[in-house]
Amino acid sequence: MSATVTAPTGRMAALARAELTLLGRSRSALVTALFVPLVLPLSVRSVAGQMDLKGTGLTVGLVILPAAIGFSLLFAVYSTLVAAFVARREQLVLKRLRTGELRDAEILAGAALPATAIGLAQCLLLAGACGAVLEVPAPRAAHLAVAGVVLGLVLCVVLAAVTAGFTRTTESAQVTSLPLLMVSTMGSGLVVPVELLPDRLAAGCELLPLTPVIMLVRGGWTGDLGAADALRAVVLTLAWLGLGVFAVRRWFRWEPRR
Repeated sequence: MSATVTAPTGRMAALARAELTLLGRSRSALVTALFVPLVLPLSVRSVAGQMDLKGTGLTVGLVILPAAIGFSLLFAVYSTLVAAFVARREQLVLKRLRTGELRDAEILAGAALPATAIGLAQCLLLAGACGAVLEVPAPRAAHLAVAGVVLGLVLCVVLAAVTAGFTRTTESAQVTSLPLLMVSTMGSGLVVPVELLPDRLAAGCELLPLTPVIMLVRGGWTGDLGAADALRAVVLTLAWLGLGVFAVRRWFRWEPRR
C-alpha cells in the first residue's frame, strides 16, 4: 500500500531532478528565472516613490512587495515553464514520458517543480528583503498572503501549460508569453496598484488572472481586505484555474507541432 502511495511522488521527484539539471544548463532560462524577478522591483521603486498614496493605506514598501512577488510568479514560474514545456515537447521528451508509468498530470507537475520551487524561494526572499530594507511590517493576515502565493504558483503553472499548447517553437515562447506578461504587469497592480486606477478601468483589471492573487498578497500584509473581497479573489482565481485546466486538457500538445 505504501508503494502505491509513494510511487507517483517518487516518479515526479525523479522527473523534477532531471528538469532541474536541464534548467541549470540553459543560460537564458537561468537569467529569466533568477535574475529578472530580482531586478524588476527596483524599477517599481522609482515609480512608487512618485505615486500619491494618501488615502490608500499603502506605503512604497506595500506597493513594491506584492509587485516583487508578482514578478517572481510571472518570470521565474510562468515564463520559464512556457519555454521548458515547449522545449521538452519539441525534443520528444514529453512523448517518451507518456509511454511510461507517469500520468499526464504527473509529467506536467514534475516538470514544473523546479521552477515552482525557485519562484516560492524568491517570494520568501523578497518578502524578507522588503521587510528589512523598506521596513514593511509583518503581514497582518498571513493566511491571505499564503493563499495568494500558493494560488499564484499553481495558476502560473497552468497558464504556462496553456500558452505552451499554442507555441510552435522554443524561440517563439518569448513572443507567446509576452501578452500575459504585459497585461499582468500593467493591469494587475504590479506597477500601479488597482486602487489608484479609475473605477471603470479598475473594474476591468480586477478580472485579469493575476489581479486577485496580488490583491490577496497585498491584503495579507495590510489586513484591509475584507472577508467578502478575499472570498471573491479566491473564487475568481479558482475560476481561472478551472478554465486553465480545461484549456490544457483540450489544447496542450504532447508531440511536436507540424
